[in-house]
Amino acid sequence: MEEGTSDSPGHRCDTDPDPWQWDRREDCEVRQILDRIADKWSLLVIALLQGRTLRFTELKRQIDGISQRMLTSTLRQLERDGLIERTVHPVVPPRVDYALTPLGSTLHSTVQALVTWTELNQNEIAAARARYDSAATSRA
Repeated sequence: MEEGTSDSPGHRCDTDPDPWQWDRREDCEVRQILDRIADKWSLLVIALLQGRTLRFTELKRQIDGISQRMLTSTLRQLERDGLIERTVHPVVPPRVDYALTPLGSTLHSTVQALVTWTELNQNEIAAARARYDSAATSRA
């Protein structure tokens, strides 16, 4: 079968844990979920909300470089996916809190493992980048 084609028009997205078996079509739900949770802003929001509730302004202040529009979009998508919950308090001025749902909390351990791996390997990655950049400069 040719790369990028499906078995049949009714072929569903494969959820086999082997990443080479995932359907690479844009409409694959597994791909869509991975795109959402692997986004750098989503990862930061999930990490910051572990074990605590934060207001929008607190999240914005703690996530360097995120725009208000991007944070709003990220929070909406995470809420839509059931990973965070938004609580509006009936006070003046309005107060909105964000917290991980139980599902979001289960994802946090995976995010933490990724952060730990990155911290453990950052020097090796920096060295590899330096070697690559040096070789690229030599080729140019």
